[in-house]
Amino acid sequence: YVMIRTKRILAHKTCMLAATATSAVFLISYVTYHYHLYASGQGPVHFPGTGAPRYAYLTMLTTHTILAIIIVPLVIVSLVRALRSNFPAHKRIARWTLPLWAYVSVTGVLIYVVLYQIYAPAHP
Repeated sequence: YVMIRTKRILAHKTCMLAATATSAVFLISYVTYHYHLYASGQGPVHFPGTGAPRYAYLTMLTTHTILAIIIVPLVIVSLVRALRSNFPAHKRIARWTLPLWAYVSVTGVLIYVVLYQIYAPAHP
């Protein structure tokens, strides 16, 4: 957004393409990892906390999951509109895509930290 306002169009395009590529690689690795986890019979790691921390975690996980599903087509449409130089339409959807993408990115990291660092399963 700042790059567009300061007329650094090529820098904006480069950053957005890099962000999209990075996110795509992450999504592919995430889905592959979890596919193999389920295929091996291990299944998901469940949050061990109780009370308010559990409700906070599950709320964050639920909103993250729903928005992670929604963000994929939003990113694709935003990218296609920009690459086709349909900037008015790109701007209309990008104003929603950016904050949702940021939320999904930040909550994804927070979910990992809470589940695997703060409430890490005990290893014997």
